[in-house]
Amino acid sequence: MAATATTDAPVFDKKTWMGGVEPMKVSYGKLMMWFFLISDTFTFSALLVTYGLIRFSYPAYDPAVHGDFHFSNLYWPIPEKVYEAVPFLHGMELPLVFVGIMTFILIFSSVTMVLAVEAGHRMDRAAVEKYMLWTILGGITFLGSQAWEWSHFIHGTDEGTVIREIVNGQWVERTIFGANLVENQYGPPAFADLFFFITGFHGTHVLSGVVLNILIFYRTSFGLYERRGHYEMVEKVGLYWHFVDLVWVFVFTFFYLV
Repeated sequence: MAATATTDAPVFDKKTWMGGVEPMKVSYGKLMMWFFLISDTFTFSALLVTYGLIRFSYPAYDPAVHGDFHFSNLYWPIPEKVYEAVPFLHGMELPLVFVGIMTFILIFSSVTMVLAVEAGHRMDRAAVEKYMLWTILGGITFLGSQAWEWSHFIHGTDEGTVIREIVNGQWVERTIFGANLVENQYGPPAFADLFFFITGFHGTHVLSGVVLNILIFYRTSFGLYERRGHYEMVEKVGLYWHFVDLVWVFVFTFFYLV
């Protein structure tokens, strides 16, 4: 028996997504980038929450209890005392100056990325190339600065820190310099472990972003996106770069200000 057709066809709102390629006016590529960034947000959030929990499990420096300030594994170090070195200014105490410069460079690279995206909307190939190049240089400068900071953190201060430990049943004193995954001149070993892991994880993201930006710059220079008729790839990579910059704001706050 043949089925009879019904005239009561369903009525759909034209604004409702019916399986088209651009839900809510967002292309598939940008939507997937947003999904990736959201998942990466959870990862960074977990790392920073872990840092906070470990950080506040240690007492803060208290002059009434610990006396004159010195690096000790009895309390969490004061960031201004740890991050006070600046390249070519050996011996000068400039708390958080260098990391402040690093932060400014990364934030400024986010501004040039915005300008590259805006130029892409105008189909201005020369401007996209110019601002992408500035973004790449900013990222490379930030990575170089972070490498120097790691080197200084590993090397330590000229004076080092004297620690007492039991060796063969007797208390002995020895001086340690810098930090690694086992010892830490500046305080508890967990402080160095978290520093290397979280800043290294963020630095890996910056390195990935620089590689992607170089690829986009290369394709832009050869006119690939101009032939396609749009610069959406610049916008998608820009989303990633802004995310990396935003994450650094939280890393900076947790490690260098708290």
